[in-house]
Amino acid sequence: MGNSIYMTRQQQRRYRSFLWLLLLAGVAALLFTVYVSYWDKIPSQIKIRAGVEQEFDFRVPVSGEIYRTSQEAAPVAAVTDVDMADEESYLQTHDERAESLHVDFAHTVKLKANEIDTYQMDLKLFGVFPYKNVDIEVIQDKMLIPSGIPIGIYVKTDGVLVVGIGEFESSEGDTISPARYVLQKGDYILKSNGETVENKKQFISMVEASEGEDMVLTIRRNNEITDVMINAGKNRLEEWKLGIWIRDNAQGIGTMTYEGTDSTFGALGHGINDVDTSILMNLEEGTLYKTEIVGITRGTNGAPGELTGYIEYDSDNVIGEITENTTEGIFGVCDEEVVANSIYEPVPIALKQEIELGPAQIICSVSGEPEFYDVEIVEVNLEHENVNRGIVIRVVDEKLLMLTGGIIQGMSGSPIIQNGKLAGAVTHVLVNDSTKGYGIFIEEMLIH
Repeated sequence: MGNSIYMTRQQQRRYRSFLWLLLLAGVAALLFTVYVSYWDKIPSQIKIRAGVEQEFDFRVPVSGEIYRTSQEAAPVAAVTDVDMADEESYLQTHDERAESLHVDFAHTVKLKANEIDTYQMDLKLFGVFPYKNVDIEVIQDKMLIPSGIPIGIYVKTDGVLVVGIGEFESSEGDTISPARYVLQKGDYILKSNGETVENKKQFISMVEASEGEDMVLTIRRNNEITDVMINAGKNRLEEWKLGIWIRDNAQGIGTMTYEGTDSTFGALGHGINDVDTSILMNLEEGTLYKTEIVGITRGTNGAPGELTGYIEYDSDNVIGEITENTTEGIFGVCDEEVVANSIYEPVPIALKQEIELGPAQIICSVSGEPEFYDVEIVEVNLEHENVNRGIVIRVVDEKLLMLTGGIIQGMSGSPIIQNGKLAGAVTHVLVNDSTKGYGIFIEEMLIH
């Protein structure tokens, strides 16, 4: 009998331990869910305008401290709304350089810094659990000319890009692949035996001239430069080959997003990637050309449409130089004539925290001239892992829907305007819903 009672108590202890484990697991699961749900509510990088008080209405239970990142940083002021009433609590440095400022994003927070500088904000969830470190950059306010004009694009790669590795039949009847295990798809061949590789035609001549002797190729692979040794093989036609497919340029059409008053420009809202490898193309030089839209293929769900443009690649049609090809777009300098012929006036930019769900417009030239079309911003993702998908828009303009079916290829770079400010640029269409598309925040395009 005693033994039976002892076992029962032991079982009770085990049962209580099991309940505690369940409780701890439940708390852990709850915290994880809260973390995930709140993680993207506050971006890891925030920009504010110098000398302008700006409001942040994140409304998440996160608080923390703002620190100066340098001894020379200018004072920053923070204002926190305690509740929905007019009562406010002020934390201001005035002329004093405080070590830190406390902010609580469970309420509306207003920040102001008078000079261009950088700060860091260390945040905690519920004031206890580490949340994230946020970089704050104070920037000069910027005015840009929204464009929306179609552009013809030509870019030349730095070296030649390997887009595929293959095999061929040798002069002796064997199947060979000299480049296998030496080169990879996505490699850029920059030099051969110390001589700079300028283009595809030249490199083919270099391979032929090697006559099977050692070739030391200088390549860029994953942004690292290294040397590899390779020997060409002779095919059935007695030609020396490496068994690779290469590319040295790319062409296409897109839309210019903005022009600066200093004749700089930004376009596309995404980089130019190789069509076969999907790798961002390393740019040696690039050119913008005038282009004329000559056809529209309407988009449907599951089948993206496209703009067809006519481009004459001659010097008379050059309108700019591309100097950068980045994940956020292409950038460079346009002819002064392009700025002079702009039909729109400069407008301020909208920082990401200022963009709202609701009505907006895009500018594109599907009907021949830049024109405003109504859209709706349906999502704003402040912390999206893909920089080109921070905004989701839906086309609601009946004219644009009739012409294009929504967002189509060639409209990449179309400016997104909200409340009289340049908010971003169209980047992609949702394949399963041609009326919807992604956009990039304009501030992401201005890091260049």
